[in-house]
Amino acid sequence: MSHTIGSRQAQKQKTRQALMDAALALLAEQGLSSLGLREVTRAVGVAPTAFYRHFPDMAGLGVALVGQALDSLHAMVRGTLAGTGGSDERIDRTVDVIARHVRAYPAHVRFVARERHGGVRPVRDAIAAQLRRFSDEVAHQLAAQPVSAGWSEDDLRMLAGVYVDHMVMTASAFLDATEEGRAAEERVAAVARRQLRLITLGRRHWLD
Repeated sequence: MSHTIGSRQAQKQKTRQALMDAALALLAEQGLSSLGLREVTRAVGVAPTAFYRHFPDMAGLGVALVGQALDSLHAMVRGTLAGTGGSDERIDRTVDVIARHVRAYPAHVRFVARERHGGVRPVRDAIAAQLRRFSDEVAHQLAAQPVSAGWSEDDLRMLAGVYVDHMVMTASAFLDATEEGRAAEERVAAVARRQLRLITLGRRHWLD
């Protein structure tokens, strides 16, 4: 009996993931607000009614995609900020992490970049919540660094928001550059490093 239940659960999870994968592929050329439920179920080969066993509606599927796209980044961001080395080494690590993530998950990055300001409110809210989590984590890491001595909590959160916005902007730039080739990616990386160095210099002198 337990084997049967386990098999059903595995099949349900497989269908759920197939719906998410199909939606992500279809979203390469359109926004979530214009994607139809029947398009997704047709791509997977299941009846439209089967969709509701996994998601309440298309917005619910979009929220699930947000979690899939961004959840894995939290540990990487924490590891990058907590790592040892000087500011230039941290900057290089940060840009490399973003570049690797874009190469590994271009469809997820494209989805988040498009839907961050898209027409589906629950998805916008889910992305904003994830980015706030990033800001909280970054602010916590920044507070532990000696250069942050004397900084107010509000200023640390402001700085964390600058870093998170830069991460999103850089990821979008890398995504565009992948279509142009390696040289374009290297230009994006070089600009991103210079921008982070500028932020770092401003941070060092903020209390002046």
